[in-house]
Amino acid sequence: MGEKLIKLAVNGGIDFGAKLNGKQLLMLARYMGENQELEVTTFQQLYVDVPESRLEEAKADFASVGLSCYPVGNFVKSLRTCNFCKGELEEGMPVAKEINRRIAGRAVPFTLKPAYTGCPVGCGEPLVNDIGVIKQHGERFDLYVGGKAKGLDARTGVLFAGGLEEDALYGMIDRLIDLYAAEGKKREQFAKFVGRYGLDELKEQVMA
Repeated sequence: MGEKLIKLAVNGGIDFGAKLNGKQLLMLARYMGENQELEVTTFQQLYVDVPESRLEEAKADFASVGLSCYPVGNFVKSLRTCNFCKGELEEGMPVAKEINRRIAGRAVPFTLKPAYTGCPVGCGEPLVNDIGVIKQHGERFDLYVGGKAKGLDARTGVLFAGGLEEDALYGMIDRLIDLYAAEGKKREQFAKFVGRYGLDELKEQVMA
């Protein structure tokens, strides 16, 4: 048996579109055997298997070329984003980066998928992910919860709070995830947690 492999989720960070440059691709190739495959996920991440003894070395090497690494499993995923129209919507980028910095990689009962879009068109699909943020015109944001993209019970999320300023948005997302981490059942999907807990009760706890 060979050395244990650790799966890492990797992407190029939160930026204008899901892209990788040549330097990043070459760095990933350094950690792959000739027959090893790189898995592309629907959540703008790549899965790469790294030998356990080289894990910290790989993280440092990936960071040196601008790649972000996240754990795989029951954690908050890195933020899914739209491709970001530039110009008037460019100011939404710092908010997306801050949300990702605060929540990506946090341990939760079941994989949680957050999404952000820079305008009401919703290209980042915030309404069919666990937690969705839509930037409105001006410096205000709408927060949605409980979306589900797959299964016979697939549904769009519901508006949890509208017209939020940045700090209020960050705090509310933090408290939602804290509550889910503390009171969600093992392997309970976030949408099911919202349904079991009840939207009104969830709002009361989060907005207290």
